[in-house]
Amino acid sequence: MIKVLDSDLRAAAQQGMDAFIDVFANAYLLATGNEWTAEKMALLNADQHTLLAYKLFRDEVCEGGLVQLIQNGYGSYIFHNPFAKALKTWGLPELAKLIYKGREVYDLCHEDLEREMNDDDFMALYEQYEELNDLDDAFIENEELYTAQVADYVDNHIENFAEIETLH
Repeated sequence: MIKVLDSDLRAAAQQGMDAFIDVFANAYLLATGNEWTAEKMALLNADQHTLLAYKLFRDEVCEGGLVQLIQNGYGSYIFHNPFAKALKTWGLPELAKLIYKGREVYDLCHEDLEREMNDDDFMALYEQYEELNDLDDAFIENEELYTAQVADYVDNHIENFAEIETLH
C-alpha cells in the first residue's frame, strides 16, 4: 500500500481540497515513477486510479480543457477505464455524465485529437471541437463542488487510498 504522511495531509488540508487530493495523487505518481506501463499502473488499486484520474482530469481541464488533456495523452486513461463509473459510485453522477459525454466525442475523433501537430493546428482544435469546450465549461463551473465531493469521499474512505504514517 502506498504511504502518505499524516503531517502532509494535515498541512494540505489547511491549504484546501486540491492540496489534500494532490498529496495522494503525488504519492501515486512517485510510486509509479510517473510511468504509464501496465506493470507500474498495477501498483495502484481501483480507488487510487480513480483519484489519480480525477487529479489529471481536473488539472488538464482547468489549464487547457479536454483538447489539452487528450493531446497530452490522457484520453485513453480517462475515457477507456472505469473512471466515470467509479465517480458515479462515489456520489458524483453529474460528473460521471460529463465524462461519458466526453468519451462519445473521444471515441469518434481521438485519432484527430491525438495526432502530432503544430501550435496553430492545436489551437484550431478548440474551434473544431466546440462540444468539448462546452464540457470544459460545465466542469469548471462545478469544479469546486466536484473537488469537495471527491475530497470528502477520500477522507471518509481513506484506507482505500493510502496507509497513513505518523512520525514519532
